[in-house]
Formats: sequence, C-alpha cells, structure tokens
Amino acid sequence: MKILLQFPEGLKQKGLELSKKYESEGHEVFLSASPCYGACDIALDEARWLKVDKIVHIGHNKFVKNDLPIPVEYVEYNIDVDTNGLVAVLPYIEKYKNIAVATTVQHIHQFDQMKAFFERNGKKVFAEGGYWATKPGQVLGCDSFGIKKVEGKVDAIVFIGNGMFHPLAIDVSKDETGKTKPVLVYNTYDGKVRNVSEDIEHLKKRRKGSIAAALSCKTFGILVSTKVGQFNLAQAIWAKKELEKRGFTAGILTANELDPLTVNNFMVFDCYVNTACPRIVDDLDEFSKPLLNIDMLREVFEIMDANKNPAPVV
Repeated sequence: MKILLQFPEGLKQKGLELSKKYESEGHEVFLSASPCYGACDIALDEARWLKVDKIVHIGHNKFVKNDLPIPVEYVEYNIDVDTNGLVAVLPYIEKYKNIAVATTVQHIHQFDQMKAFFERNGKKVFAEGGYWATKPGQVLGCDSFGIKKVEGKVDAIVFIGNGMFHPLAIDVSKDETGKTKPVLVYNTYDGKVRNVSEDIEHLKKRRKGSIAAALSCKTFGILVSTKVGQFNLAQAIWAKKELEKRGFTAGILTANELDPLTVNNFMVFDCYVNTACPRIVDDLDEFSKPLLNIDMLREVFEIMDANKNPAPVV
C-alpha cells in the first residue's frame, strides 16, 4: 500500500523512524513536510499528487467527521505523565472540593489515573467530552466544550499538559463573587503549576476590543481556509450577505494557509472576519487590524442593529 505519513510539528522528529516501521511492513511511504496545525489539517493536496491509498495522521484522534476522497487513519501518539507529580497541584486547589480535570490527546490515555489521583486526595472530579474532543477530559485548541458542560459544578479547572495553546482555549465564567474560576496548568515537562485565569481574561478583553473597533470599519475581508477541517464557506457567504445588507463592502479571501503578511497585502480591508480556526483571532497583532470570529461578528451586528433601532423611551 502507498501511504502518506503526516505529523504535527512536535512529532516530525519521529517521521523517519515511523516511516521505516511502515516500510518494514511492505508499504511505500512518503512523509508530509507541510505545516500541520492539528487534527483539522489533513494533507489532502500532497496525497492527491502522490496518489496514495491512505493518509496516516499521527498524533491526534479523529476530527474530520465528513467523508474524504482519500481514507485517513488517525493514530494517537501517547506520552506518559508521572501522575505522582500532580502533588504539586494540591496546594493550589486546597480550598476547592469540586474540580474539572482536562488534558490533551497525548495524555488522555492516562485520564483515569489523573482522576483517581485527585479523588484519593479528597476531590470530586468532573469531566465530559466536547464536540470535536469527544473523550471525557480531552480539550483541543478549538474545543473546550467539555469544560463548559461541567463548569457550573466545579470551583476550579486543572489542565495537565505543556504549552499555553490548549489551556487558553478554556472559556470559564466568573463565580458568584465576580471572580474568574481558576484555571491551573500543570506543566508536564517541568512540574510547575501556573494559574492562567488572568491570561484567559486578557484574551477576552482583546476580543472585545476587536468588536468595538469593528464598529467603525467599512470594508471587511472574510477569511476562508481550504483545510478540510476548517472549511466554512457557508459561514463566509452568510457574513458577506449580512455585511452588504447593512451597507458595508466585503470580499471573501481564500487560502490553505492564511498568512497575515500575505493577507495584509490586499491593503483595502479595515477588518477581517475569520471562518477558519477560531484561534486565529489570537494573532490579532500580526494582522494589525480588527479580527473577528463569526460569533464576534454576530455581536457586532447586534450592537449595530440596536443602535439603529433604539428602544423607545417610556
């Protein structure tokens, strides 16, 4: 069988080793060298040109739910965590009885061990799956809905993993005192614990700033990614119609990879509307213009429509 192996950036170093494994099983193997940003980013173009029989996507579990022209086999890459190290988290959650525990696909095979550790230490652990991240406790950069499902039952969230991309996706609301519930990150590399609640609030404020800035924009560039797990043309067409209905100028920009430098070369757009990966809005500084997800654009419309039709004075 002719196969294409695809890896996220952190696992490309394993490419040659795994290609030899598949070759020893009698396969003809190619390695995708394109950037890979997640389970949504499948190397279909390379697979078509190479006329492979299958794509083997290493490091993630299944994301794309629709049928694809080339079969895709998702192969998880498990990385073990020393769960005894989670003792470092306990001082940070001493006053919290109910917690949510979350991690990434690389560690999700140990979720039951993580849960058991906290339960042995007197905590009640809540976990659900999301829409894309279907396993209980798993989060993606674009899917922390599992946390949302249990947020009302918990006093704190503990994320186990490295890096900030995943924990900053955890959208938590404020408690009854007006404080944001703590989101504690246990770094699996150095064993350190950090509360990232303020970082999450900072991202929310930046997005509110984009919404406010968009109210004075006249021309909108609507971004459409051709990555199979990010392709949302219907949303883009809806956004264009809604903007034009309100008297704005809009154009749809499409690319496989939406590079800010290349997009900004159009120069005519005051604001961008993103229909691809929702985390692109975190790159606001690189685009140097207001950048909205579709839900943020809806907020803009609500404000515009309310200002256009103010409530009657009684």
